[in-house]
Amino acid sequence: METNPCINPVKVGFSIPPRVSRKSKIDDTIVNISGVRIGGSEIVMIAGPCAVESEEQLFETARSVKAGGAKILRGGAFKPRSSPYNFQGMGEEGLKLLSIISKETGLPVVTEVMDTRQVELVASYADMIQIGSRNMQNYPLLKEAGMCKKPVLLKRGMMATIEEFLQAAEYILNAGNDQVILCERGIRTFETSTRNTLDLSAVPMLKQLTHLPVIIDPSHGTGIRWMVPSMSKAAVAVGTDGLIIEVHYKPEKALCDGHQSLSLDEFSKLMIDLKKVAKAIDREI
Repeated sequence: METNPCINPVKVGFSIPPRVSRKSKIDDTIVNISGVRIGGSEIVMIAGPCAVESEEQLFETARSVKAGGAKILRGGAFKPRSSPYNFQGMGEEGLKLLSIISKETGLPVVTEVMDTRQVELVASYADMIQIGSRNMQNYPLLKEAGMCKKPVLLKRGMMATIEEFLQAAEYILNAGNDQVILCERGIRTFETSTRNTLDLSAVPMLKQLTHLPVIIDPSHGTGIRWMVPSMSKAAVAVGTDGLIIEVHYKPEKALCDGHQSLSLDEFSKLMIDLKKVAKAIDREI
């Protein structure tokens, strides 16, 4: 999507970091994930299970979301969990499964890295590495991601301000990697009816302040399966460059976040609806 060179600066109560600021780069940055471009006119769908649980679960889900129109496959091999007793992911075995299905479907893979010691390993399998909400201010990890040659999907911290989010992204750019995508995934507020409060206003604000692509995670943003379609459509309407959605072939049996994961049929139906919304604002999916 082309940006107006005469874009009006937003008055905010903080200094925008230089490398992420539109003062340093007026045109939108296009992030290239093994041929899939995020940041242009196309709204890119990233879909897949919260965690890689088995070959059957991953392969069936991946094939279905590909058929539905997803361009990138998501799936966690290493999972940060609040309880040490919950499923922590399959580790390198999960990465290997992601690599196999990626070659079969042609879908690039994004998966989370949690530790500086994992960056080289994860980057050897994934097309894009993800830094999750809990690690947004893990500065050694941000620097390591900056030295990595793979694109980075950076999620906003659950209690982070826009300023803190941009400062985290600046760490990555400052270390030499400008292929960064910002992901709004909901913030923690006093509201308890949803898992988080999905801050859709962050999309136009970030796109005004920075040249980096901005995507939305409605799955973590709400934590409720039936809310994901509505918030996905709203995200498209406010200008998101992409969506990252959790999809599982059997959500009721998921080992991680099944309550917020769409079924295969629900994802396919959502894609049909999203194309209508995109068309209404002169974009495409």
